[in-house]
Amino acid sequence: MVMSSPPIALTIAGSDPSGGAGIQADLKTFHQFGVYGEAAITLLTVQNTREVSRVQVMSPGLVADQIQAVLRDLPPAAAKTGALGSAEMIRTVAAQAQGFRFPFVVDPVMISKHGAPLLPEDAVEALRLQLLPHCFLVTPNLHEAAALTGLEIRSQEAMREAARAIADMGAKAVLVKGGHLEGDALDLLLWDGAFMEFTSARVDTPHTHGTGCTYSAAITACLCRGMALPEAVAHAKRFIAEAIRTNPGFGAGNGPVNHFAATGLQSHPGG
Repeated sequence: MVMSSPPIALTIAGSDPSGGAGIQADLKTFHQFGVYGEAAITLLTVQNTREVSRVQVMSPGLVADQIQAVLRDLPPAAAKTGALGSAEMIRTVAAQAQGFRFPFVVDPVMISKHGAPLLPEDAVEALRLQLLPHCFLVTPNLHEAAALTGLEIRSQEAMREAARAIADMGAKAVLVKGGHLEGDALDLLLWDGAFMEFTSARVDTPHTHGTGCTYSAAITACLCRGMALPEAVAHAKRFIAEAIRTNPGFGAGNGPVNHFAATGLQSHPGG
């Protein structure tokens, strides 16, 4: 039987040598969902499950060249960002995104699981004004939603208020992740003027490194496969919940989630 080619997804993000987050998590997740992954690297980190000891941001021009190289030869069906590292990098990616004709997911990474800053405060304004107007979906956690909006977010109603405020910045859809609230892990999607709730049981574990990267990569992969946004988020939510629950327990600190977790999908649309 002749197999059809898998769709292609692009990640524009930083590198995590321990393999739990960043482009490594994105590419593993794309592959698990039957999507061919390509990557433009925005920054390098020196890190493991216990610490981030160094962050080196790439030249924005080099990143723009990486993006253009793959767009010319292997155009993606969807793309996402991760850690961008500077206001100048955000402006560069935003300029590239103006020409995107496919879903563009922004994961507004600001701080690592270890507490290391991955985006300076002066870059948040560039994120608000220049990148969000070009995105299809933005996926902030509560800390990131608070930084973007200036709101204190300690309830579901505050999550809704933050989502509306972020949508007003130009994002077509907003997924506010409520993993740091009490009770079940509740995420709120604001899409087409309405809210949808996605919940999973909370797992008591320190091994959640790369959760945001993996979740947004799963959504991107599902969009690549032609799913509508609510369906993509639902599949991705189930995947990340299972990836956390079945984490391999690697490392002496905040270990990675399980990127081998089942997706519930065929290997790829032609498989």
